[in-house]
Formats: sequence, C-alpha cells, structure tokens
Amino acid sequence: CTVIFTRLATRDLHKPISILFCNLAVSDLFTSFSGFWISMLFITNPDITIFGSQDMLAPYSLYTTSILSTIYNLVSIGIERYLAVAESMRTRFRVARSHSIAVVFINWVLAFFLGCLPLMGWNCLQVESNVSVLYSPFCVNYLVFIAMPNVAVAFLVPLFTYLRIIIILRKRKLRMQACGQATSTYRSAETQVARTSISIWLLALVSYAPFLAGVIFDAANQRCHSELYPGVYIFRNCTAMLITLTCLGNPLLYTLRLRALGARLKALRGLWASRVRACAV
Repeated sequence: CTVIFTRLATRDLHKPISILFCNLAVSDLFTSFSGFWISMLFITNPDITIFGSQDMLAPYSLYTTSILSTIYNLVSIGIERYLAVAESMRTRFRVARSHSIAVVFINWVLAFFLGCLPLMGWNCLQVESNVSVLYSPFCVNYLVFIAMPNVAVAFLVPLFTYLRIIIILRKRKLRMQACGQATSTYRSAETQVARTSISIWLLALVSYAPFLAGVIFDAANQRCHSELYPGVYIFRNCTAMLITLTCLGNPLLYTLRLRALGARLKALRGLWASRVRACAV
C-alpha cells in the first residue's frame, strides 16, 4: 500500500516503469488478501483445505490469479529494464506510458483467464480420479498446466534480461577503457545491477521452486490424504508462506533499490553519449 500511494502521489514517479512497479504492488496486495482468506478458512475449518470443497475454489483461484499477475509483472519489469539500457537509444523511447498500461492490461487479463479456469469448470469436484491431493479441488493436470510454463518464465526471462544488462554495461566499460576514460561509474553500476539481479532471481527461486516441487510430487504420487498427513500439508503451507513473503521482498528489491539504479543508469546514458562523441573526435 505504501508503494502504491507513494507512486500515485509523486508526479516525478509517473513514468512507464513506475506503472509496472505500482501494478506489481497491486498484485502483491491481492496475493496477501487471498492468502489471508485461505488462512482464515484453514483456521476455522482445516478439513476443507485438505479434502477440498466448493468454498475453496474462489480463494484458490484468486490466489492463483494474483501469483500469475506477479510473475508476469516481474517479467515485464525485467524486459523494460533491459530496453532502458539497450545500446540503441531509440529502443528506450519506444517504451511509453501507453505501452506500460497495455502490458498491465494484458497481464491481468491473462492472469484472470488462467487463474479462474477452475471457476469456469476445470476442477475436480465431481471427478475423483484426477484430483490434486495437496490443492483439492484443483485437478492435477490443471496445476501442471499452470505451474510448469509460468515458473519457467519466472526463472528464465529475468535471468536473461538482467544478464544482458550486465553484459551491455561491461561492453561499455571496456569501450570507455579503450578511449582512456575513467570507468569507476560503470563498474559501480555493474556491481549494483549484479547484486540486484541475483537477489531478484534468488527471491523467485525460493518463492516458486517449492511450489513447483509440490506440484510435481502431487502429480507423481497417487496416495490418499491420510498417507500424506501431516508432513506434506505442512510443506504445502510453507510453500504458500514463501510465496506470500514475496509481497515484502518485491517492494524492497524493485522500488527502493531500482529507483536509485534507474537514476544511475540515466546518468550513465548521458555520460556514454558524451564520452563516445569525445572518443570519436
């Protein structure tokens, strides 16, 4: 909420990347609300979260929608950051507010469509053969369909974009060295980008890898609830807690650190243009 109110109240932050940051905070907020809803259902009636019921479809679907929206926002932010430091200056100007708003709209439409498929009928309330043991009344094939590609996207796309940013900064640093110019600013920016990108990737790994492991375990083991209770369900609840903790990690990593990083990269673009002209002369 602090991230949302701060960015809406500060005119200097009304930029394309700020729209993505604000939308990431909104999706994190929905994740917190839906996770709190599931937690209250677990406290009042634990059996419905283990054996599944009609009452669990809506909170589970909202929770899935929020997680998918968070993943798509993380990917969008990584791509925007890559375009912001790409070698071609014209690439940066293509990212406008209208583009960011369109990306936000597409992210939510896709997240709602995929997350609400169980509400549209893809659930196992009536079919017991394919029901998920950990996330009943979801179907196992639905969980595999959702988890596999989205977790892969959450790992691979940010890894590629931030590695490309580091490579671009290193190339520019080497060119500055060839011109006999100081490269301490580029070295500092490269170090900061590396630390931030590693933190972002590790946060995604810690948050989503246990959930993916739970889905794989659920698909590979056809056992009854009593054989898995209570250890596997404790692991399931821990995976939900790890995903919810990203609601605290995302604002710290993206809003606080990348705001200063964005100002540094902007200064580097101006420095790069002036030094290249001087080197050419």
